[in-house]
Amino acid sequence: MKLLKATTIALMFAGISMLQGCVAAAVITVVGGATMAKNQRSLGNQIDDQKIEIITHNELAKQQDLVDNTNLQVVSVNGSVLIVGQAPNTYLRDRAIKTLNKVNGIVQIHNQIRIGNIVSIATRTNDIWLTSKVKAALLARDGLLTKDGLNSTNVKVITENGEVFLMGLMTKSDANIAVDIARNVSGVNRVFKIFEYQK
Repeated sequence: MKLLKATTIALMFAGISMLQGCVAAAVITVVGGATMAKNQRSLGNQIDDQKIEIITHNELAKQQDLVDNTNLQVVSVNGSVLIVGQAPNTYLRDRAIKTLNKVNGIVQIHNQIRIGNIVSIATRTNDIWLTSKVKAALLARDGLLTKDGLNSTNVKVITENGEVFLMGLMTKSDANIAVDIARNVSGVNRVFKIFEYQK
């Protein structure tokens, strides 16, 4: 029984690592359960978003030019998709966007692909660290900010080359608070808010 449980856990880590990288997998595993339970999105919407992310990852991976020459990350929240990273030219950037346009379930695409060289491993490692710092800063203020209390699990944090992107279903007041928190984290160069606003 213990062996079966250990094997199952190992397979889960392996699957997540293939999609996100080993370090990111640890962060996803720690916050995944809480996010699923407290997130404003319905369970069905969260599953749909995960499906969109997996399908787009697989479709982009089928194109060797994109695999060899770009660094791209796709995140979906309620069908609103953010794509970040680097492409060496507009041709490959546009190919990536065309690939996303063919994926069912995507409501809107936020194209934040920068034209330029792929960032270094050191920069990617720093981005992972910045993401964890922003999440920790949001969590530290959890429930203390507004009348109803900001729920940090409603904020999805993505960092690319020092730029932080915040996504989720939020009230405008809580979104502004989340942005202010992220802006004050050391090492963050710029903050983008890609929220779906609630009344």
